[in-house]
Amino acid sequence: MDTPGLLNPVRLWEAAEVLTRPSPVPNAAGIYGWHFTQPPHPNLPADHLLYVGIAPRRMVTRASKQNLRSRVRYHFRGNAEGSTLRLSLGCLLGLELRRVGSGKRLTFGLAGEKELTDWMAEYARVCWVCHDEPWMGESELIARLDLPLNLDQNRRHAFHPYLSGLRASARARARNLPISS
Repeated sequence: MDTPGLLNPVRLWEAAEVLTRPSPVPNAAGIYGWHFTQPPHPNLPADHLLYVGIAPRRMVTRASKQNLRSRVRYHFRGNAEGSTLRLSLGCLLGLELRRVGSGKRLTFGLAGEKELTDWMAEYARVCWVCHDEPWMGESELIARLDLPLNLDQNRRHAFHPYLSGLRASARARARNLPISS
């Protein structure tokens, strides 16, 4: 994997740029990295790579329809149910996780998701590297880089217990609250 393209990218993209049509994000497989001009927690550095993701995920049973464009755009404007990055950021920012719809889905609700989307539009920056089989290097990247917002395959990171505990507490609280919109 091309870590210089993620650690010290030539260009970082903002939400407003990524969400335009046509989008500059390629409709291709690859790995993407998230940097933040203001970190979501005081113990995290600003202007550093804090999270990586891949698109598509390796799927044994079916072909994934995900690509860099769909994943990056979803992280910028989706919800916590479909984005582990949004779930982590919202929990770190103190947003209230809620059961929505049938009660099985967990998001920050309409107001909380909008607040998170606005925060990301102001402070989140993304870069990407195209790669035909991004899952081949994902484990190596997570093991080699300092990625505090990645939980999967990253138990060794010092921030892991804090973030995973925060997310577990938010889920437990949400399950005890009434279903919201």
